[in-house]
Amino acid sequence: MPEISIVVPTFAESENVRELHARITRCLEGESWELIFVDDDSPDGTADIVRDLAQHDSRVRCVQRLGRRGLSSAVIEGAMSSSAPLIAVMDADLQHDESILPAMIGRLRSEELDIVVGSRYVAGGSTGNWDERRKAISRIANRLARGLVPQDLRDPMSGFFVVRSAVVREAAPRLSGYGYKILLDLFASAGRPLRFAEVAYTFRPRVHGESKLDQLVIWEYLMLLLDKRIGHVIAPRLLFFALVGGTGVVMHYAVLSILYLGSGVQFAVAQAVATVGAMTSNYVLNNVFTYRDRRLRGLRFVRGLFSFYVVCGVGALANIGVAAYAFSRNAQWVISAGAGIIVGTLWNYLATARYTWGAKRS
Repeated sequence: MPEISIVVPTFAESENVRELHARITRCLEGESWELIFVDDDSPDGTADIVRDLAQHDSRVRCVQRLGRRGLSSAVIEGAMSSSAPLIAVMDADLQHDESILPAMIGRLRSEELDIVVGSRYVAGGSTGNWDERRKAISRIANRLARGLVPQDLRDPMSGFFVVRSAVVREAAPRLSGYGYKILLDLFASAGRPLRFAEVAYTFRPRVHGESKLDQLVIWEYLMLLLDKRIGHVIAPRLLFFALVGGTGVVMHYAVLSILYLGSGVQFAVAQAVATVGAMTSNYVLNNVFTYRDRRLRGLRFVRGLFSFYVVCGVGALANIGVAAYAFSRNAQWVISAGAGIIVGTLWNYLATARYTWGAKRS
């Protein structure tokens, strides 16, 4: 059994896989290790390259995921597939300095620690060639994390660390798995203060491939923060689903006004078009934002759209039925309408999570 499993989440990293393997082989000479690539069904054949590597080095494994995306959830699956006492997590893009792995592993073994973090913000560390905009975003993200991580953890946004596997297994039922910040998720979900240390490194520039960071990463980070702060009260997905529903109301009235008031279309026809337009808008926005990690594409997008129409149609009937019943029991019209909206929203959220985006948990 290996002493340490290096878990590497990948998406479209075919040009970096072999080089990362070569670097790990050099820096961990004398160690008993395995390299687990967790690939989100990359279109560039990353998983095939990993399998080819595994044919020549039995220490390499490939976990290929279908129908779901996300760095944090990939790390969780890779770590839970390991039997090694230590887990290292790093990116495939060669921006993490693998040469400090021996020092990180050595400190975890020799000191009473749960986790050792590769840090860009302790003495000797650096963010490399980051521009001022990216540095500012990182500082803001660090501030938002305060209260969820220890005050003296300098780099809570790091994606490069070594942790005892028992810590991951203990925290796993409470991990959110949202977005890219698995270290923050781990500290916030551990259930106890984690003993940690940081080892300095300089963040390298990317050589091959394209960055996976885009503007939607901010949205996923917000989902993670909300889940850790208020997830025991309301699921972030439900909150965002409701917010998207609010934009649908705006879309509905905008289309209705344009057709009925502006173009003279019959009210019933305008109402029908506005309803379909609002549902379509809600579906697209939920697919992009609320369910980004399970985003539907191609034919699955079309099938999902029709299932969304059906589910929301039933939700509309539930909304009307509950509101009418409450009103018939002498409830005020505002309360009756609110009850209908709540029931319809919950039905739409739970049913689309199951039948449209195929969630196994709400």
